Amino acid sequence: MSDLSASVPTAVETAQAPAPVGPYNQAVRVGDLLFCSGQIALDPASGELVGGGDVEAETRQVLANLKAVLAAGGSSPERVVRTTVFLTDLADFARVNALYAEVFSGGVAPARACVQVAALPKGARVEIDAIATSA
Repeated sequence: MSDLSASVPTAVETAQAPAPVGPYNQAVRVGDLLFCSGQIALDPASGELVGGGDVEAETRQVLANLKAVLAAGGSSPERVVRTTVFLTDLADFARVNALYAEVFSGGVAPARACVQVAALPKGARVEIDAIATSA
């Protein structure tokens, strides 16, 4: 792994994922590591929340957004080493987990935390962030 103390952080951005809704980047690369901001189910083109309250539809969009950010940063789901899943209702865990497993089934599954939160931006029901290695 590269010496992180000598690395300059660089922003990663792509039009294939939603633009940030605040003062942050879609991802930041430091050396060989890619730190991806949490993704919610925003349509990249319109910036509107998709899914109509359906947690599975939201999760599919979240994972598509996250994959787009990973690709823009020179990475992929197979290179993800850590994720955090934020849910507004842990009763949705099994449905979200099934879709999550479809994306993170190649290679070593990432370390993960899953927490219930009181609310997420824009009324989303699920948010996922990630840390990955890059090529």
